[in-house]
Amino acid sequence: MKALIRLLLLVSGHGVSSVIHSLKYFYTASSGVSTFPEFVVVGIVDEVQMDHYDSNSKRAVPKQAWMEQVTRDDPGYWERQTGIALSNQQISKANIETVKKRFNQTEGAHIVQTMYGCEWDDEDGTIDGYEQYGYNGEDFIAFDLKTLTWIAPVPQAVTTKQRFDQDRALNENYKNYFTKECVDWLKKFLAYGKSTLQRTEVPRVSLLQRGPSSPVVCHATGFYPDRVVVFWSRDGQELHEHVDHGEVLPNHDGTFQVSVDLDLASVPQEDWGRYECVVQLKGIEDISTPLDPALIRTNGGDQSDITTPIIIGSVVLLLAAAAAVGVFLYKKRNGCDTSSENTEGQNPAPEAQPLTSKEDES
Repeated sequence: MKALIRLLLLVSGHGVSSVIHSLKYFYTASSGVSTFPEFVVVGIVDEVQMDHYDSNSKRAVPKQAWMEQVTRDDPGYWERQTGIALSNQQISKANIETVKKRFNQTEGAHIVQTMYGCEWDDEDGTIDGYEQYGYNGEDFIAFDLKTLTWIAPVPQAVTTKQRFDQDRALNENYKNYFTKECVDWLKKFLAYGKSTLQRTEVPRVSLLQRGPSSPVVCHATGFYPDRVVVFWSRDGQELHEHVDHGEVLPNHDGTFQVSVDLDLASVPQEDWGRYECVVQLKGIEDISTPLDPALIRTNGGDQSDITTPIIIGSVVLLLAAAAAVGVFLYKKRNGCDTSSENTEGQNPAPEAQPLTSKEDES
């Protein structure tokens, strides 16, 4: 799902004076996939998995030691999470059948996904929220928080869009969840995991090159959080041409890595001293590494040593994406029932809503 990948792969812009914190939930409902649970829930705060539920264990459990602190303030939290996940499991199972009918499919493996959550800028207080759904890896329908309407990129989702758009009370409830309840829970989780989630790990920066004619790679690794800015500059000015910006990838230890390539074909050797790689991360001074042949690690054309850390990061990312593959449609609030648990702020993960109504089933 394109929206899922965009959010799992963070590509930051300049300006690291503030940190945008995020709380995301991914639901995955599958049919015909024997090697994967029929339903999986993954909760992620600031790109760190905090909880998990699947249809095999039928239990919501913490994935970080600090998440166990939630029971100190809310003893029934995990039981309630389990109950909501069980309810969503049944709804999502029905949703798969609904969407299969929309696409005139009867057999085969199918996956319905939901990703939703909120973001909060810890400096200016800016808040954003999103709810996006996919079917078999493609976008299906998404909520627009600004207009309180739904976007249907495929014809099969138009019926759902029309029904959701007409339910203004439900959409207002969504707005309240994304702009208040979700952010409140995000701040709680940040407080529980402060020593982990709000730490700063200084990156290690290396210049790598596969061979004499290959680009020089500025590789920053071991940093946390993942909001980092890495760029090549000439005479103190950022370069926008002849550079290739990589994506921020996770390391196995919870830190991150990123690479930015500089095409040496555009750099006369006598001008190397004018170039440097700059790494910016909130809470530390900028790290500048000059384009100096003595600092470049190379192996004379053997690519294995140079590419290994990047390959490992890519594999970790793919595994994270597979684990995070999310569900299909959103909160089970028949007629937007504001008396349900999740509208009382007790549960950060809202229930899914059926994709079809009785009228639509015929």
